[in-house]
Amino acid sequence: MSILHILHLIGSTENQFYTDLSCLWAKDCIAATANPSRYRFSIAYVTPDRLWRFPASLSRDDINAATPLSLSQAIQWITEQNIDLVLPQMFCLPGMTQYRSLFDLLNIPYVGNKAELMAIGAYKAKAKAIVAATGVKVPYGELLRRGDTPNLRPPVVIKPANADNSFGVSLVKNMAEYNEGLEKAFQYADEVLVEEYIELGREVRCGTIVKEGELISLPLEEYLVNNQDHPIRYYADKYKKTEEGELTWSAKNNKKAWIVDVKDPATRRVQDIAKQCHQALGCRHYSLFDFRIDPQGQPWFLEAGLYCSFSPKSVIPMMAQAKGITLNELLEIAIKEAMS
Repeated sequence: MSILHILHLIGSTENQFYTDLSCLWAKDCIAATANPSRYRFSIAYVTPDRLWRFPASLSRDDINAATPLSLSQAIQWITEQNIDLVLPQMFCLPGMTQYRSLFDLLNIPYVGNKAELMAIGAYKAKAKAIVAATGVKVPYGELLRRGDTPNLRPPVVIKPANADNSFGVSLVKNMAEYNEGLEKAFQYADEVLVEEYIELGREVRCGTIVKEGELISLPLEEYLVNNQDHPIRYYADKYKKTEEGELTWSAKNNKKAWIVDVKDPATRRVQDIAKQCHQALGCRHYSLFDFRIDPQGQPWFLEAGLYCSFSPKSVIPMMAQAKGITLNELLEIAIKEAMS
């Protein structure tokens, strides 16, 4: 079996947070999947100044030692390396869209969903509209710009229309909190989504992978939420800073999130709806969706998270592990789909 040359696409053109986030996941992925008998890894590291570097590793010394290159210089470097496959690890909007499109233009396959779908998934109202058209239940919502007057009465959830990681998300319980919630969301986007609050039963995520053209459902992951003091998930549920100022995970333990028993009655129902969402959006290789389950057991689509870093701590690999699919097997499955 020939050795595959895989390029890890890392960094961000937007800000340092997304650069750090990308490095956090990519370091874990590279360490866990390194297999010299199967893969040769190279790193493309893009920074907010839109310069490219190709460091030997993601250590600070190696990054600083790498020569900054322009886009045209980077394209020349890439085309000279005989790259077989790209593994995208950028989580800012340009990284998930423009930089994936670049590799479409270069005719180099990559793991994960196409750029145009990543743009739809990132724009929450569009993803909701597409899945709702197939009969999936979604919370009623309004898309607002500055100066617009919302019609929905509290309780409502307010979120930026195209921001991830729960930035700017608020639960507004009364009219007095409305303006503060809107202002918080507008800090992260020019458009804001105001949605009816679905009474809490449970909140879960469901992953689906594609293997030889077949959709395979993964076990659900459930999140710690409650009606008393934690009715929705916030940024602090996902990431935090260490004492040294490094970005790290806050939700990767069985206290804040856990795998749901496959015999749980919610599992099959959510898995079937997740497959419906996967097909409606035109996903490939894998998909991941968030659902709110109301007290009557009805799942409601919240949003799509159509990326995977292939880190052991990433949600889809954790779900796959619970199904008996190792990280390396999962990566092999995705690679075969991307290159077929």
